[in-house]
Amino acid sequence: MIKLVALIPLFPLMGFLFNGFFGKKINKGLSGTIASLSIFASFIVSVLIFMELQASSQKEFVVNVFSWINSGVLKVPFEFLVDPLSTVFLLIITGIGFLIHIYSIGYMHDDEGFARFFTYLNLFVFFMLLLVLGNNYLITFVGWEGVGLCSYLLIGFWYKNTAFNNAAKKAFIMNRVGDLGFLLGIILIFVTYGSISYSEVFDNAGTASTSTVTAIALLLFIGAIGKSAQLPLYTWLPDAMAGPTPVSALIHAATMVTAGIFMIVRSNVFYSMSAVAGETVAVVGVITALFAATIGVLQTDIKKILAYSTVSQLGLMFLALGVGAYSSAVFHVTTHAFFKALLFLGAGSVIHAMGGEQDIRKMGGLKGKIKITFGTMMIGTIAISGIFPFSGFFSKDEILAHAYEHSPILWLLGTFASMLTAFYMFRLMFLTFFGKFRGTHDQEHHLHESPSSMTIPLIVLAVLSIFGGVLGFPEFWHLPNWMHHNLEPIILRPSYSTMSHQTEWTLMIIAVTGALAVIYFTYLMFMKYKVMPADKEEQMRPWQRVIFNKYYVDEIYDAVIRKPLDAISKMFFRHVDKSFIDGIVNGMGSTVKTIGSSVRYLQNGNIGFYLMSMVLGVVFIVLLTFLIK
Repeated sequence: MIKLVALIPLFPLMGFLFNGFFGKKINKGLSGTIASLSIFASFIVSVLIFMELQASSQKEFVVNVFSWINSGVLKVPFEFLVDPLSTVFLLIITGIGFLIHIYSIGYMHDDEGFARFFTYLNLFVFFMLLLVLGNNYLITFVGWEGVGLCSYLLIGFWYKNTAFNNAAKKAFIMNRVGDLGFLLGIILIFVTYGSISYSEVFDNAGTASTSTVTAIALLLFIGAIGKSAQLPLYTWLPDAMAGPTPVSALIHAATMVTAGIFMIVRSNVFYSMSAVAGETVAVVGVITALFAATIGVLQTDIKKILAYSTVSQLGLMFLALGVGAYSSAVFHVTTHAFFKALLFLGAGSVIHAMGGEQDIRKMGGLKGKIKITFGTMMIGTIAISGIFPFSGFFSKDEILAHAYEHSPILWLLGTFASMLTAFYMFRLMFLTFFGKFRGTHDQEHHLHESPSSMTIPLIVLAVLSIFGGVLGFPEFWHLPNWMHHNLEPIILRPSYSTMSHQTEWTLMIIAVTGALAVIYFTYLMFMKYKVMPADKEEQMRPWQRVIFNKYYVDEIYDAVIRKPLDAISKMFFRHVDKSFIDGIVNGMGSTVKTIGSSVRYLQNGNIGFYLMSMVLGVVFIVLLTFLIK
């Protein structure tokens, strides 16, 4: 079955082509069904390959699809790599992706661009599968760029709205900055090792100097910063909420933003060999986690709260990568995919019920109206808050334990970010589902639960959010940590905890007690004392305005980068483009026009003039010949 791995990306590609060519000519039900079945077929093949790999003693298979590039010293076959890391990501992408496709059939039912939406969605999944299956950096880069293109298409899906188009452009441009770092990293790898194949590069990684390895690791990390929305290239992700909600779920849970985590785990050899690169990743990760979490506490748009939550959770994953806990990062990618997809799709169900409203200040009292959405979102909220025994508890605890072993300061910052997560998520739940309804009469009349095509994926994801923790039980419990043992073969230096059981219990109790205390505080604040977020900025305190406006980072980028670039562009437009280049081009055109206008008088139809011209020409040639001789 492993030899048929090419079928996994092929099915979504076929779905993309079918809907791209025939989507408008068939009904919406058939279009959505074909798109969803293509992902489901990929999921089935992924499961079969995963089971075969688990049963095999060999943990790495390379499948050659065709000869791709053969130019001079550069030889790049189109090969797929099947190993424990790629199979975990295959299951996440196709499994969660399939549920999101099913949900989208209900959510996008009335949209005029229904077939176009599924066309893009299938293409997105195809490129993400290419990214995780490639056996060399170039195929990974093709998938990397492909998901960037698809995110642009999907974020700006409602292209008639200028603000949405701007959000799509922002995501595209900011990702290009990171992509340049990734591309330079690939070039440096090829120059250093003479190959970009994973196995050849990693086998010879020790032949390069530490400084070269550090440079490679940092360049690749710049790519990961852009794709996985870390400081300072994170601002595109909250704006990506402009796309339809299923897109947000797909980008935040199963595909694009996890690409940076995947790439660093795949390249863990470099980071294991460079302490500087590892420390950089850890510090950037924990600062991002804390920074984004503080912004989340004052946001009022239900999707943007979840967006900043994603940035914060990704920061925790990078913290894990930086301290060498690669399997813990992948474990959190997995549980995060469950509960973040659930929360985004749940938010979509809330927005669907509220007739498009996204401001939690205008909601309230929804728990009795949309019971399935409320129940499943509450499960997702408990999971992301790290409460035992939900899935998020196990993956977060593992990250924080490794962070404590590396540095108590990193642990403290990571724990504080996790406690803030509990605050803003329960704030969202209390303001949305409890208390009195604060919307309009029409919205209240419109309230209803979503169709089963939307609620069934919510229920499945809720079950996964509850039980997903079984993939990585703490090893000091003497229970199997499947994720750690599964990924062991692909990690150069697997991390093993040397902490005493007492310390692990203490850290665990502090994290859970802290989260519960924050939840109780949130309950008192928003349920008992009924505190409401300010309607206007003028009603906020100065420090609240700073956080509410996201520390003015967008405004700083605007002032420091965009406006100077605009000014330089205008200068070049006026003085180089208009005056110089246009002058040359227009001058050449005018000259040719003038010559043509003058010469056209020679074609006047007068035979006598033609004879005279011919005689003069003959005389001129004879004289010229005479002079030359």
